Amino acid sequence: MILAVSTLLSGILNGVPGEKDTVIFAKVKAAFAAGLTPILCIGETDEENQAGRTEAVLAKQLKPAIEGLSVVEKQKIVIAYEPVWAIGTGRTPSIEDIQQIHKKIRYLFSQNDDTISASVRILYGGSVKPENAKAIFSCPDVDGGLVGGASLTIESFEQIIKAL
Repeated sequence: MILAVSTLLSGILNGVPGEKDTVIFAKVKAAFAAGLTPILCIGETDEENQAGRTEAVLAKQLKPAIEGLSVVEKQKIVIAYEPVWAIGTGRTPSIEDIQQIHKKIRYLFSQNDDTISASVRILYGGSVKPENAKAIFSCPDVDGGLVGGASLTIESFEQIIKAL
């Protein structure tokens, strides 16, 4: 179950206010209670990125899950990093930036617990396309992709799958 899709999280979709981190966390807990695996989407806006606030924004978005999930839940959750500014724009962070951000997310979320660090899955979602999929998926801390528009045609999606 995908929760807090970054376009909703930032409130940029149809002018709808973004969801609060506490509301998103309540949905994460509800998904676990229903026996589902939540995919928690986190990401920063272009303004936050340009201001150098990416890590602070992601830490704030992860805080309720870090503090409120059990170790078992932390091992089962899937986190998707979706830089809002990259979704549907064709712009993507550099491969080095993607790796560094995923590494930081893994560190923040696991709080130095090697069991959590090894088991949490962190996906990248932000203009994944056939041309960049292999490079993105080669990053050690990227465990897969959350693919949007590029999954709409079978040819494009097949190329992304092959990059895995």
